[in-house]
Amino acid sequence: MPWNAMPQMDWRAKIAALPATSRARLATRARSAPLFAHAYAFHLNMRFGGMTPLHLAEFAEAQQLSGVKIHVEDGEQASLARMSDDALRAFGEAAGRLGLELHVETSTTEATGVSDAVRIALATGATSLRCYPRYEGHVSQIIDRTIADLRRLEALDPEGRLRYTLEQHEDLKSEELIHILQTVANPRLGLLFDFGNMINAYELPLPALAAQAPHITEVHVKDCLVQPDRGGWAHLACLSGEGHLPMAAMFVELLLLGEDRPQVLAFGLEEEEGYFAPALRLPSDGPDPFIPARPASFTDIGPGNLTARLRQEAAAAQRQVETVRTMLREIATEAERNQA
Repeated sequence: MPWNAMPQMDWRAKIAALPATSRARLATRARSAPLFAHAYAFHLNMRFGGMTPLHLAEFAEAQQLSGVKIHVEDGEQASLARMSDDALRAFGEAAGRLGLELHVETSTTEATGVSDAVRIALATGATSLRCYPRYEGHVSQIIDRTIADLRRLEALDPEGRLRYTLEQHEDLKSEELIHILQTVANPRLGLLFDFGNMINAYELPLPALAAQAPHITEVHVKDCLVQPDRGGWAHLACLSGEGHLPMAAMFVELLLLGEDRPQVLAFGLEEEEGYFAPALRLPSDGPDPFIPARPASFTDIGPGNLTARLRQEAAAAQRQVETVRTMLREIATEAERNQA
């Protein structure tokens, strides 16, 4: 089927139909959404431009964001993974002085990788650690290995200082992620919802969000162009607001989660212009398809001028902050208008 076979949600009509208390809650949350700088928005600058984790924190502070999401490998030789414990503590203290909450991310659920990421997160004073499986094998094998991996989290952080999120990262479907969470049964483990990663697993954004909604505690915000790929869907990340994703509709649904307090604790601004990910699940799949080996996410820098490309990426990251804030203001204004 075409990727957009399901009708798009009219988010303004959705807001108009909400009870007055929900509209008021939505308006308040849209105006105070916890936006985080995400290191992947500066992926090329951190690989080739000498950008460091502290530079990212300074960007977040300058943009008056709530925090920073950073992968343990971001920054090459300056990355968290290559810092001493003293340097990690110093970075965490610097982020704290800037008024920022720190979230750490890793691209594995394997014991060694997660154990090291937990060490890094605790040393920096981070509050959250994101992971996802990157195994080769049949889906049933990936699910079983991921469950075994995530059952170790309690022993790695016995004092319960960290929250954990499992991200839908292009291969597993929503129902499979929920099965993992329910089987692991760790109350500190939730889902990280990425605006576009369900595309590669042959799911549509709003149905995937609806399925995952009870478990979503954090979000990666981006846009993409959906491309046909062997009967499934690939995604090519683009500037926010210029792609195929129903971004405003997803924001409305996510901001409404949680009654007394917001369920979503962080929206990571993960602009990824130029990132490409192929289809990993196809409509022709059998009941237990095979997922091939794949590297951690990276964006090809391309053949053009390096300096120009790095400037383009930095400008896109800045633009995303403005685009998302404009979108949130429009949501708040619509909710307030309907209140009146």
